[in-house]
Amino acid sequence: MRRSDPSSSGMTLPELLVAVVVLGLMAVVGIGGVGRSLARTRVEAAARQLAVDLEQARSSAEAAGTACALELTPQGWSQDPASDLPPCRVATPSTLQQVQLRHNLPAALRIASNGLVLDGGTVVVAAAGSDLQRCLVVSLPLGVVRTGQSKAAAGATPRSSDCVLDPSL
Repeated sequence: MRRSDPSSSGMTLPELLVAVVVLGLMAVVGIGGVGRSLARTRVEAAARQLAVDLEQARSSAEAAGTACALELTPQGWSQDPASDLPPCRVATPSTLQQVQLRHNLPAALRIASNGLVLDGGTVVVAAAGSDLQRCLVVSLPLGVVRTGQSKAAAGATPRSSDCVLDPSL
């Protein structure tokens, strides 16, 4: 049965308020999920970029037949100003601008002319908005890099024993 009363054809003020509140809550939940997803993506990309850049530095040292050195800064790998070795050739990734890095690497990460990494340590990559912490462990004596998920507390000094295998990698 259809009503012909025009006042009953629309929504009441309480119904409209409930609809606005529900839509607002859905938007907040959606925005929070997108922010977490974006932060996780930044961490993943930065960790991959660090590993790729390190491998590129090893390859360039081996190809040139010359030892070189790197320093890990908040912006990525760069030349160590205190090192007497020439800088290794790497591209500084822009993805590191939005992540936090913690590491226990020496000031100069030295790479031999045959591509072997002479120093080791652990790097942890994190980003605000995500609890994911990716880690890279540079192991001696060959300089093998393994990646995983850091189980250390946020802000803790990186240790290789806190870097566990992540099945999603």
